[in-house]
Amino acid sequence: MNLADYRTLRTGAGCIEAAGRGWLAVRGGDRADFLQGLLTNDVAALAPGSGCYAACLTPQGRMIADMYVFAEPDRLLLEVDGGVAEKLRDRFDDLVFTEDVAITDVTAESAAYGVHGPRAHAVAATLAGGAPPGRMAVGEHCTVDGGEAGPVLVARTDDLGIDGYRLLGRRSASPALGRALEAAGAVAVEAAAAETVRIESGRPVFPTDMDGGTIPLEAGIAERAISFDKGCYVGQEVIVRILHRGQGRVARRLAGLVLTAPGQADPPQPSAGAEIFAGSEQVGHVTSAVRSPAAGSVIALGYVRRALADVEGAQVEVAVGADRAPAAVAALPFVPSGVAASDGAIRSRA
Repeated sequence: MNLADYRTLRTGAGCIEAAGRGWLAVRGGDRADFLQGLLTNDVAALAPGSGCYAACLTPQGRMIADMYVFAEPDRLLLEVDGGVAEKLRDRFDDLVFTEDVAITDVTAESAAYGVHGPRAHAVAATLAGGAPPGRMAVGEHCTVDGGEAGPVLVARTDDLGIDGYRLLGRRSASPALGRALEAAGAVAVEAAAAETVRIESGRPVFPTDMDGGTIPLEAGIAERAISFDKGCYVGQEVIVRILHRGQGRVARRLAGLVLTAPGQADPPQPSAGAEIFAGSEQVGHVTSAVRSPAAGSVIALGYVRRALADVEGAQVEVAVGADRAPAAVAALPFVPSGVAASDGAIRSRA
């Protein structure tokens, strides 16, 4: 990882092309009611210019996708992982009967960038010629004149767990949008630096840390993704059963891990899928891992049994090749939002 890029994200405004994202446009007079019955958050409550983070679940409460939903005057725009965009469009198409709803995959005609860091808002405001005037809530957005880049959707997001904005324009204008962002003060950064900040923020991503076997409550995204006041949606029965009958307890939960290497300066980095052990018993697996400048060590996200996930400092071991590395369970996030993490300065624990 390039440390200069990491510091840009922590102290300035880092820009990275969101090449792996997919975009679905949902139009028609019944679009909000249609998605209200399919997504976990309150889509029907969105006014033009607002948005939310949500998930689409199977009837068994397992994740099909997570997404941002942006309400525009004539459509609902969904940002999803590019690998599930076509599948999700087909699933929605199959569920349209008499409703006035049309779903279009607009990924091929779209180009998006993410701008992240404490100066991300200043970049977005400069690009917008002074708007947005203040901090947007997550999902809030506006369309601005990007000059050579043409119309640009500017939306507040939190996908790295720090201040961030998504900039969406036409595919043909992608180079111009990149230049406009650079002129506004953004600095291009590599994906590895963004991944490090994401993991330090304890922010799971689909399909790496969440997949078709994940219940949102296991991944810790319920507060962001689920409305507990809306009407029924697919998968709600499972979520309600866990919350009401099980007091919110799930068998496993996403947790942080800080690896150590007694006698060595640098602990090994596990691969995704590496097994986690408590003694001789396997108790979970790793989903993401990086060498963290803030922690001064290797940190990881992984699912472990609830009894361990709830005990900060619990000692486990992580498989690294044929060996096992000691690790301690850590609360998430490793670095809180808004903290400018310095090298080796992970926040202290009470």
